[in-house]
Amino acid sequence: SSVQDEAVDKSTFKKCNQIAFYRRQKLLHPGKSSYRALLDSVTLSDENVKFQIIHEENKVLLQVEICEIEGNIFRLKIDEASPLRARYKVRDVLIKEPSTQRLFVSQNEAGILVLSSVNEDYKLKVTANPFQIELQSKGETVLSMNSNGLLYFEHLQPPPSDRKPTAENEEAASDSSKEKQEDLGLWQEKFGSFLDIKAHGPSSVGMDFSLHAYDHVYGIPQHAEGLLLKNTSDGDAYRLYNLDIFGHKIHDKIGIYGSVPLLLAHKPNRTTGIFWLNSSETLVDISTKAVAEHGLSGSAAETAKQRAVPLTDVRWMSESGIIDVFLLMGPTAFDIFKQFAQLTGTQALPPLFSLGYHQCRWNYEDEQDVKAVDAGFDEHDIPYDVIWLDIEHTDGKRYFTWDKKKFQNPKKMQEHLRKKKRKLVVIIDPHIKVDPMYTLYSQAKDKGYFVKDRNGKDFEGICWPG
Repeated sequence: SSVQDEAVDKSTFKKCNQIAFYRRQKLLHPGKSSYRALLDSVTLSDENVKFQIIHEENKVLLQVEICEIEGNIFRLKIDEASPLRARYKVRDVLIKEPSTQRLFVSQNEAGILVLSSVNEDYKLKVTANPFQIELQSKGETVLSMNSNGLLYFEHLQPPPSDRKPTAENEEAASDSSKEKQEDLGLWQEKFGSFLDIKAHGPSSVGMDFSLHAYDHVYGIPQHAEGLLLKNTSDGDAYRLYNLDIFGHKIHDKIGIYGSVPLLLAHKPNRTTGIFWLNSSETLVDISTKAVAEHGLSGSAAETAKQRAVPLTDVRWMSESGIIDVFLLMGPTAFDIFKQFAQLTGTQALPPLFSLGYHQCRWNYEDEQDVKAVDAGFDEHDIPYDVIWLDIEHTDGKRYFTWDKKKFQNPKKMQEHLRKKKRKLVVIIDPHIKVDPMYTLYSQAKDKGYFVKDRNGKDFEGICWPG
């Protein structure tokens, strides 16, 4: 292993097999889906098409909603038809509720529902049993959903202690040992010294997407990995989990600072995007393979000709929430980014000075250190625009303050830099030190701004301030 690898404490980061909902989802293998669409429940409106699907074993009903959004975008939502409580839905990512276009039913018979777009360029073919959806563009299948039967939806249940005894759940309790229940992590799971209690129980969701004739997929940042996403069949899935991760391996699928659940697939004549709108911890499995495409030759015997075409399967698995996915149909890469911006907003233009050279390290000790580094650039005639201070500049990690011993006159220091047309950036992290004498903490606590734990108390985590 490299020196860099040995500098990383791997025990502090979860592997996929240490994540309970991932272990549960992976018990479901590719095959025939247990879900069946109830096509007699179809309702149409100007905004969407709705119908229900049922799990053949547990008989839980799910509500499916499909809509077309202006600009070659389709949205698929799946939620419980009658949940025990409202499941979490992401509210602050879309800039507005998207404008929709009416879909038309062009077929609903023999277990097949076909929905057509206004201009009939796109069709959604819903197969009832087993439930799956194909999205076609001008007769060509671009992607299919649940074709591997990996639709997964844990319906909300009361805690075991609150359930009324029945023959069914008494038998289940006798069949399932406490050890097995803990291994599945249904109501709680432990990692190192951390105990994660699932107050509302298991609520994981997942679904598979097959991208036809694609073998190049990109996106789902952030990972310290190559641009082209790799097959995950021989190792861990790509993890989307925001973490202030101090040291990490390179060429690894572990999640780091940010998560954007947007995957792009590209081939010579089309680019397609999958935007999985779910803010909980998410794992993404990718498998690319060659499949045989069948066609009839012009010979009298009509012998079948075959050629290998790529197929990429993408399996999304999230800890909780609902299934809410946007299918960005491009068809060009430029169109994909325009469609994503249409949903989530455009990037703010950066200030001009931010495009210059920034000098940053962890950490400059004090005012004298800053002045020495600044003078060093002048001495060696190296242009730079910005110098950064890490969180050590604060009074004991109390953000928006200064360490008065090390930075006795921060205003004068900034004026010194400004005379040379240089700027100072100070890093502010989003964790607030618990200290009743710290004004920012006390005001936020009084106003009830902090995230609450399952008991309604302010959540206190462990980070740089303590």
